[in-house]
Amino acid sequence: MKPSLPDSCGNCAPLSRRSFLTAAVATGAGMATSLPILGAADTPAPKVAGKAEALVAEWFKSLSEEQRKAVAFDYHHPDRLRVENNWHIVEQRVGKIFNPDQQAMVREIFSKLHSEEYGDKVMQQFTEDNKGKGPATPEAVFGSSACAIFGTPGAGPYEFVFTGRHCTRRCDGDSESGVAFGGPIFYGHAAQGFYEKADHAGNVYWYQAEQANALFEALDGKQRNQALRDAEGREERGTDTVKLSRKKEGLEGIAMADLTTDQKALAQKVLSDLLLPFRKEDREEAMRLVTPQLDDLHFAYFKKQDIGSDKVWDVWQVEGPAMVWYFRGDPHVHTWVHIRSMA
Repeated sequence: MKPSLPDSCGNCAPLSRRSFLTAAVATGAGMATSLPILGAADTPAPKVAGKAEALVAEWFKSLSEEQRKAVAFDYHHPDRLRVENNWHIVEQRVGKIFNPDQQAMVREIFSKLHSEEYGDKVMQQFTEDNKGKGPATPEAVFGSSACAIFGTPGAGPYEFVFTGRHCTRRCDGDSESGVAFGGPIFYGHAAQGFYEKADHAGNVYWYQAEQANALFEALDGKQRNQALRDAEGREERGTDTVKLSRKKEGLEGIAMADLTTDQKALAQKVLSDLLLPFRKEDREEAMRLVTPQLDDLHFAYFKKQDIGSDKVWDVWQVEGPAMVWYFRGDPHVHTWVHIRSMA
């Protein structure tokens, strides 16, 4: 059982919002190297790279002993790579266990995991889906989230995991090579209520389905028969939803290898556009891991979950030996992502 803490923490070292941001940028990779190792000590310590990683290290450094008991775990803890569509990785909420400056750091870490182009839209989604019945300010909404740290930034492998409704995000400073986003992630949106209409008005992520459907429209009749499945999409079962097949054959849908040159170019554009909400380094790493398996990727569209029967496929997926990108747009958007190296 995870330990419980009082609603506020009186033992946290004071740190103004301006000072933590200034310190994070100024000290960069050199911070937090003297902290005790909570994870595997035998793995070489990665550099604390990038602004999100620097903030994770500064946030970790600010935690009191009581806070660490609640949110800091061994790097090999089984919850590190868990992913769900609606969950809190620890019982304690960000708004209860952390002081205002620590809460601001958590928000900033989350923000920096996304691209500038889509940052506001991602924040809109999280606010709408996590506001509950209380005030819907970003500060209040983020107070309802939960986060945890596995391992120690700057002194061994580590991973920061942020969770809430329609959200699992990670920041690991490339502690483990060959893994995009540090492990499986989840994002979604219920923009106009639980049951969205066929146009998914206001949904931050519906553009991805429009891109995937543009690829379907570019297929000829025979190819469409290969891609369209007379079934529902995969069952959502937490982390098992994105279990990798490690297979090149027998996957659902049409293989990239069976597309024409122009269709392949369009498919690669779809893959690139799926990554647009995320920061540049995560987009680039994901594409490096996807590229060796391009011809083995399969695109599948699921006929039985067509909202409005408009033949704009709400549920579809891209799957390869070491990739799952499952988009379920019925009754609202859920997206499960897991990308690793072929090795």
